[in-house]
This record gives sequence, structure tokens and C-alpha cells, in this order.
Amino acid sequence: MLKEFRDFVMRGNVLDLAVAVIMGAAFGPIVTSLVNDIIMPPIGALLGRVDFSSLFLNLSDQAYPSLKAAKEAGAPVIGYGAFLSTIINFLIIAFVVFQIVRIANRFKKAAPAAVAVTKECPQCGMSIPIQAKRCPHCTSQL
Repeated sequence: MLKEFRDFVMRGNVLDLAVAVIMGAAFGPIVTSLVNDIIMPPIGALLGRVDFSSLFLNLSDQAYPSLKAAKEAGAPVIGYGAFLSTIINFLIIAFVVFQIVRIANRFKKAAPAAVAVTKECPQCGMSIPIQAKRCPHCTSQL
């Protein structure tokens, strides 16, 4: 059983998947920082100095000056600004993965052309081996 497990783990696909998961985990915070620190501030400035991470919908009867204050008070809120940032994170990651796959597909070797192993007998139309000198079906000379 240990040998089977070792063989399973050492298969190329499993190792590739492990590397991809580790790279994805390392790539996530970079994209989050890109979105929160570089992309969202200019968008917020264009929309009237809005900080997307502080946008929320208050579901309680009391008014709160910020998302942090509402959460500290335990008020039910919908933090749609953080959700918008997460959606932008996802779109950036999906676009980068799409580009990586496109580039990787360019470097893949083309599948070798299928080599014919049979041909058609000109007399009877049956499929015969390419090296045949005489048709085994109609016995005609090829």
C-alpha cells in the first residue's frame, strides 16, 4: 500500500498540481495587494474619493459612521465594498491564469500525424496491410 501511495504521489500530474496550489497560494496575496493598494484607490478617487473597502449596507435601525463601527457594535451589515474588491481579485487572477495557459499551449508540441498502417485494395476495396504484395481477400497482385 505504501508503494502504491508513493507511486501515486510521484506521478507527474500530482506534483504539477501541488506546485500549482503552492504558487496559487503565493500569488493570491500579491493580487489582493494589487487590487486594494493600486487599482481600487484610483477608481475610488474617480468616483468621489470612495474607499471601496468601507462601503456597506446597514441592516439595523441604528446609524453607524463606518463599517468598522457597525461590526464592533455587532450590527448586521452587508459589506459590498469588500465583495467588489474580491470580485476584481478573482477577475485578475482568472485573466492571468488564462494568459499563462494560452502561452503554455503555444509551446506544446503538435501531436504527431497518424501513420497509416493499412491501405485499400484497388480490386476489392478491402482494408489490407500497407506492406502486402497480394490481397488476402481477392488474391489480386498489388
